[in-house]
Amino acid sequence: MMKITNVDGPPGFQEFDDIEDRMTSEHVEDVREIFNTPLTGSYNWDYTVADNRIKRLYELGKELNWNGSIDLDWSNHIKRGDLPVKPEFDDLGNVYPEYNDMSDEEKREVSWHASAWGLSQFLHGEQGALLVASQLVSCAPTYQAKLYAASQCFDEARHVEVFNRYLQDVMGMSYPISPSLKALLDKGLTDPRWDLKFIAMQIIIEGLALAAFQSTKMSTSCPLLRDLTHYVIRDEARHVTFGINYLEDFNKTLSKDEIEDRARFAYEACVIMRDRIQNYELGKKFFGYSEQEAREAILKSGVNDDFRGLLFNRVMPNLKKIGLLTESVRPLYDELGLLEYEVAPSDFEIDWAEISKPLESSDEIETQADEQAEVIKEMFHNH
Repeated sequence: MMKITNVDGPPGFQEFDDIEDRMTSEHVEDVREIFNTPLTGSYNWDYTVADNRIKRLYELGKELNWNGSIDLDWSNHIKRGDLPVKPEFDDLGNVYPEYNDMSDEEKREVSWHASAWGLSQFLHGEQGALLVASQLVSCAPTYQAKLYAASQCFDEARHVEVFNRYLQDVMGMSYPISPSLKALLDKGLTDPRWDLKFIAMQIIIEGLALAAFQSTKMSTSCPLLRDLTHYVIRDEARHVTFGINYLEDFNKTLSKDEIEDRARFAYEACVIMRDRIQNYELGKKFFGYSEQEAREAILKSGVNDDFRGLLFNRVMPNLKKIGLLTESVRPLYDELGLLEYEVAPSDFEIDWAEISKPLESSDEIETQADEQAEVIKEMFHNH
């Protein structure tokens, strides 16, 4: 029988039974990191309220706010020993053959850690989104963009809150941020140009988030996590719509050289996303793989192909909408096998009728998740 090895976890891995002891003042230097950015802020003294799409999104955000402590049933979660071994996690056997020789109990433990790693990346990504949104309040050039960015700050704070609570109260553990996800966040946080922050956050990172949340919503066996990710998706869909609407107009005012600069910036962010935001810790922790061996095993298995399609099915059409699929970068995307997604028929959530709906019940969310899973499965099967 296959045995689990190296159960201590990577630097930064936390079990939460001692969290209060760890988070005392003498540990501050262990849990914070300083970054610097030459951010240029701007006042805007024109308070004229235009009746446009940005105002509509801002009003929607006020109408559809939800409270993680009230609108989610925190008692309705799956227990650590109750995870189904199949079909939710059977892809792990395609990546790591050793997984197939494990007992059901060991498989559940591996799957629990796999979920904790993914949800930890959600949490870290939401903190990054919170920080970028706070920068946009200062540096966005128009009054309405500042108001919307402020409302997005509240959304992102709520997302940090609920994912942190889920990791602490349900999972009982968390993992450190993936170096590649941090590199992606750093691109947006440390660039002084406000519109590149829009591109990094509203188009690239939020597109990644929508794909990841949708995948989790459709596959999870936990009713609480399904509902949580559904409500987060509703917020993120507004954020992406904001970025598209704003940048679509703004980019038309830029010179050709400025557009090319931004197109290259977006391409570099997509390169980071395509192959590098992967869970190598699972292979190292349980099966003794090196990071390179884990990376090769993941790529060889093809288990992330559908997720990559779901991700770029959103990102590529949106880059095209805002004018950043220029002739100079199109061959680069083609080399990555991503150009085909520019004509994707749908980005699923970015729809005015959908993002305007009242909050759904848990039963409605379950039905919707099942229907979306079938649609996506058929789409990628035909593809």
